[in-house]
Amino acid sequence: MGRSRYKIFEPTHPHFVTCTVLHWIPIFTRTETTDIIFECLKYLQKADNAKIYAYIILENHLHLIISSDNLSKTMESFKKYTARHIIDLLKSKNVTTILDQLMFYKKAHKTDRIYQLWQEGIAPKLIQSEAMMIERINYIHNNPVKRGYVDEPIHWRYSSARNYADQEGLIDIEKL
Repeated sequence: MGRSRYKIFEPTHPHFVTCTVLHWIPIFTRTETTDIIFECLKYLQKADNAKIYAYIILENHLHLIISSDNLSKTMESFKKYTARHIIDLLKSKNVTTILDQLMFYKKAHKTDRIYQLWQEGIAPKLIQSEAMMIERINYIHNNPVKRGYVDEPIHWRYSSARNYADQEGLIDIEKL
């Protein structure tokens, strides 16, 4: 995962991870950008044996509880694919304000690109028990409630809360 100070020592075990857009720029306010996230996650479920236990996408970051055959590789693939496709989408829609910000805030050592979408790292936290898993799932699902965006977790479209309420979610997950 590049220069991250966070390490994954149990690459096949579930981890709580966070991916944050550079400088907290609100990228996920368009259906097209969240569609790219879901398309990539569905692909990784097949290609990398990724198991998603919970997720949420907010306007400028996302949280996942995820495991795979090699979580570091999976998350690296996720960030590369989504960055490339979201930046291409922004270019095609001529969203110059956001593109200018992604260029301005790009880290100096990222000399191989014009834009940087994601902050470095994923801050992985190993899920060490069922109690910790439940606590992290509740944290994820209550995030938009705590922010005042919705009254109930199931009202947030881009969350696995609906899956846990036995409703259809946007992607399949591994429920507890």
